[in-house]
This record gives sequence, C-alpha cells and structure tokens, in this order.
Amino acid sequence: MTQIDPNTVTGNEHGVIRIYAIDLPADQIPQFTQRQQVSGNDLWPLQDALGVMKNFNKDFIKILDVAALGEIGLAGYLTLGNGVTEADVAPYIDVLTRVQGHIVIVFSSAFRGEAQTLALKRPLRFIAAFCEESAVVTFQPLPDESAKVILPKDLPRKKPKSDAAMSGRVATIALLVMGLLVWLMIKVSG
Repeated sequence: MTQIDPNTVTGNEHGVIRIYAIDLPADQIPQFTQRQQVSGNDLWPLQDALGVMKNFNKDFIKILDVAALGEIGLAGYLTLGNGVTEADVAPYIDVLTRVQGHIVIVFSSAFRGEAQTLALKRPLRFIAAFCEESAVVTFQPLPDESAKVILPKDLPRKKPKSDAAMSGRVATIALLVMGLLVWLMIKVSG
C-alpha cells in the first residue's frame, strides 16, 4: 500500500482518490457543493473548503450520501466501483463503516494535472486517501493452435539497397525531370 499525502497533489498524480466527510445538515449540502455565479463572482464553497486552485474540474468529484450506498457501504463502493484493492481498504474498514451523512470523493483528474497543496477547511473533514489499482498487463499464449503463425526457419532476407541501385534511381528521376522540362520548352515555344 502506497502512503498518500492527502494535502499534496503532484503534477503527475494519477489514480488517487481522496474522501472527505461534509459535516453539514443534509439540507445545506446542495448550497455547499454547487458552483454558483453571484454578482459576476464564481462561488463554490466546496472548492474553497478544499483550498483548491480555481480550475478545479467538477466532473471528477462525487457527492454521496453514505446511507444511499446501502449494504455495499463505502468500502464496497471503493473496491467494487472505483478499483481500490481490498488490501488497501482493510486497514480503514472501521473508519469507513463509521462514516455517516454526506461525503465528497475527489479523483486526481479533478486537479487537471496541476501540482498544489490543499488547505482543508470546515465543514470538510479528511477521511482517507487511496490509489486505484493499476491494470496489470499480461500476455498469455493464444488459446487455439490455428491462430498461431509458423514461420519457416530459413526465411530469405531482403538484401539492402546498394549505392549503385540508389544512384541509378536518382539518375532515372533526373532524366525524367529533364525530359519533362525539354517537352515543356518545346510546347511553350511552339
């Protein structure tokens, strides 16, 4: 398991999932989490509470009521729906099962590849950070023998082009160009 500094976002960060509790009554969640334009100012209390630079991408955050997850719970949501390994979640299982109310899940892509230090403020409270499991690429033999290509051992190799052959090609092109020019001159003068 990789240790993640919850407040430090690196410029090349990928696959980090940060989870924060929103310590507000349910009726105040929409006002806190939605971006608003007020008198020409862009106000977004959630972004301010995270201490994020202004180009925060809302498409990579998720606001959830933990009760809506039902039996799957927050741990199941992370492992089944977001690619976090069970081994990474296991040390936090007690913390994750005690979380109630609304949470915000912030994925690395929300920071648009910009390094920054988060300055968390109330009503947000850090819960945990995890890394998505990277897909491991494995190459397995083809299942059917008919899909395999068998190459002869003594496959003839193509000889590299000789300098004389290349010179001959250049000379041929030069003669064609000169012939075309002579033809054009005859055509124009005639």
